[in-house]
Amino acid sequence: MEKNQFEVDISELVRLLWKQKWLIISITFTFAVASVLFAISKPNIYKSEAVLFPVTDNSTSSAMGQLGGLAALAGFGGQESSKQAIALEALRSRAFLGSFIERRDILIPLMAIDSWDASAKRIVIDPEIYDESTGVWTRSVSEGKLPKPTKLEAIKFFNELLSIDSNKVSGATIISLTNQSPDLAEQWLTWLISDLNEWMKNKDINQAKKNIEYLDKQLKLTNLSEMQNVFYQLIEEQTKKLMLAEAQDQYIFEVIDPPVVPEEKDSPSRAIICVLGTLIGGILSIFIALIRIAVKRKHA
Repeated sequence: MEKNQFEVDISELVRLLWKQKWLIISITFTFAVASVLFAISKPNIYKSEAVLFPVTDNSTSSAMGQLGGLAALAGFGGQESSKQAIALEALRSRAFLGSFIERRDILIPLMAIDSWDASAKRIVIDPEIYDESTGVWTRSVSEGKLPKPTKLEAIKFFNELLSIDSNKVSGATIISLTNQSPDLAEQWLTWLISDLNEWMKNKDINQAKKNIEYLDKQLKLTNLSEMQNVFYQLIEEQTKKLMLAEAQDQYIFEVIDPPVVPEEKDSPSRAIICVLGTLIGGILSIFIALIRIAVKRKHA
């Protein structure tokens, strides 16, 4: 069998690679050092998590079910099962997150954080992004943009920190938030859950008030006793829904496992970064050595 002129057996290959050992060592060492420096330069990221479970209002749902098609025709009821899905979509929405960032006044720590001072328990603001002494945004931006981040920029960045995982079997939802500051990760997640419940609560309160107002008008327009009884029942249920909503703090989601300040970092995995960097350097160095060997044999 004919063999390619560049083909060598294992022992010959090892011998040739041994001659290139300093090249292999130097490249591998360079990658190892670079990966260590890169791993060290990456800030610690902490993650706070919360386990939520949907709150259900069986009494209202049951009463609406008894009223049957008239309640559905009027546009009331039949929404309990989808409220949690709506809430989770709202959690990532521009309307909710934009309001959350403004209400909690977190734009500066969100967009201008440089590092976390663990000893002082405070964040360090990057002066190249925001000057704390003058209260002026100083970040470099392309033409047409302003130094101060827009609401959409802040929402996009916040969404990158946020993670939502729903278990369809148990119905539980795990919401997590990452940050360089473990304290901010816990605080923002606590605020986020509270504000989401408040957001959905206010939405339903306003809707219930509109429903009651509408039903009251329709009640005054009808003289049929049967229809009046239906409207009275609908008004009663909407009033009950309104009262329950105003009394509940955990309106959409009940916090089963609240956020805590994480003690251990979530990322980066510096050991893996160093191992992968060294491994890539070793493979690349062998590949370069083989190319040099092939070129030398070709010109031999």
